[in-house]
Amino acid sequence: MARKSLVGVVADELLDRIIAGEFPPGTVVPGELELSARHEVSRMTVREAMKTLEAQRILSVERGRGTFVNPLNQWASLEAVLRAASEGTKDAAAAIQLIELRRMLETGACELAAERISDDELVTLKEHVEKMQSSHEVNDLAGFVEADLAFHDVILHASGNVFVAVLFEPLHRVLEARRAETSAFPEIQEHAIGHHRKIAAALESRNPNEARLAMDAHMQQTLDDLKTYVLEA
Repeated sequence: MARKSLVGVVADELLDRIIAGEFPPGTVVPGELELSARHEVSRMTVREAMKTLEAQRILSVERGRGTFVNPLNQWASLEAVLRAASEGTKDAAAAIQLIELRRMLETGACELAAERISDDELVTLKEHVEKMQSSHEVNDLAGFVEADLAFHDVILHASGNVFVAVLFEPLHRVLEARRAETSAFPEIQEHAIGHHRKIAAALESRNPNEARLAMDAHMQQTLDDLKTYVLEA
């Protein structure tokens, strides 16, 4: 059991170095001797740690050449991908792909929620929008992000589809980090508040198509704002 724990520590530390950009995709990671000396563990422990990352397709072994870091889009570990998205160096592609994923899932969830959302949930949605507005007015970024995330969480659960909420749960930490990055701009906050009001109104109308279109417009605005204010900065 102790050995397994040590293998995990070495694998995590190497993954941290990969995510930090020390070993970009396509580069060779240090060999067993160097890693065993760095971590003060046996070569067998390092070998097992490398096998762990290889099984997750983070690393690939090319016999006679070494062990290489794979591109992020080849990784098979959701946890590792999420760590890279939330902790890694600024990655425009990852930021855009995250919005693309949200667009696919949240527009559908909003469409389902239009016919399933309760009156109490509609009241809660409006409260979250007002919290976004008041936080915006006093420059409370943390409060704004919290209300923003809570608004979307209500819709995901109101969809009535248990798989939607479960799929989004691991993304929460990444979304929180990304929202804090994008919502730092007052203009983006203003855009978001307006779209959230329209989404709440569409859901209150109980019209699935209007709800879907309102959420889709919000996702498009989010993407446009990301490109204009964040990635171009």
